Amino acid sequence: MNYLLEIKQILAQARQKAYSAINSAMVEAYWNIGKRIVEEEQNGADRAEYGKQIIQTISEELSQEFGKGFGPRTIWNIRQFYSYFPEYEIMKTLFSQLSWSHFQRVLKVSNEKARMYYLKEAAENMWSVRTLDRNISTLYYDRLLASSDKEVVQNEMLEKTEKTQLNPFDFIKNPTVLEFLNLPTNKSYTEAELEKALIDNLQAFILELGKGFAFVARQEYIRTETSDFYIDLVFYNYILKCFVIVELKTNKLTHQDIGQLDMYVRMYDDLKRQADDNPTIGLLLCTETDGVVAKYSVLNENKQLFASKYMKFLPTEEELIREIEQQKMFFENQHKSNQHG
Repeated sequence: MNYLLEIKQILAQARQKAYSAINSAMVEAYWNIGKRIVEEEQNGADRAEYGKQIIQTISEELSQEFGKGFGPRTIWNIRQFYSYFPEYEIMKTLFSQLSWSHFQRVLKVSNEKARMYYLKEAAENMWSVRTLDRNISTLYYDRLLASSDKEVVQNEMLEKTEKTQLNPFDFIKNPTVLEFLNLPTNKSYTEAELEKALIDNLQAFILELGKGFAFVARQEYIRTETSDFYIDLVFYNYILKCFVIVELKTNKLTHQDIGQLDMYVRMYDDLKRQADDNPTIGLLLCTETDGVVAKYSVLNENKQLFASKYMKFLPTEEELIREIEQQKMFFENQHKSNQHG
């Protein structure tokens, strides 16, 4: 039966080669698209408004012609991809070695040297996206720099990530690649699909609470002097007289997520809050297969006001956990039904 094993290996290797070629073309295409977006933005007089318009236009046009997978956030990531890594000669060898998911994860790293370090290490050591995510979340790069015994830190990382190392078959069924090729993804659903489904239901759920919530915006674009951001959901509570920001993460909660939400809250207060509005509230939801974590964020000086008054009107953690778990189960069951249908 050795010949059967060899045949399977031949097929698996061929699929892997095919994936690598498609993946390389996809990542390089995204880099070139990002370059073109940045070049076009530089033609605008009001660059902030023009940049926002470009992102929205590209998203709508690509979604209409090439199918799903080109939402505003993805287009923004593509733009950011080129902005962070504009040197083609440096990047071209990484295009075929790493998936788009690897690059997306690294875009959240603020330190320029750390970003490039994580990319090169991921390519050289064949880190899976889960391994890369774990190393970024645990500040592996920073701990290496600060440690006098780097071997100890490296060995600890290898031990902790042993179960998340790369499996070649993970690449073959990558739903991001299927989206890029506009092929059916009925064998698996993407993180973006799950996130959209949850946000759809959360928007309706919060409005149905009947506790003074009014819908303001979805994927609201906020631009500072140096960066661009998209906030998942924004409400205004006319009883509390404050904005409520909702951010959903479909991975485990990280300190970066909490820091980002706190930044959104402070930015919204600076840019949107009126003189008679109370401080903005931020609500961070993180969903995993084993549950949901909900975290609230308000400006430090308003903790007592938040605890004594706001909790009467905001959804409780139990309500959010129950709603997200129900909707996630419904989404997964519906997806399974479509797969078998």
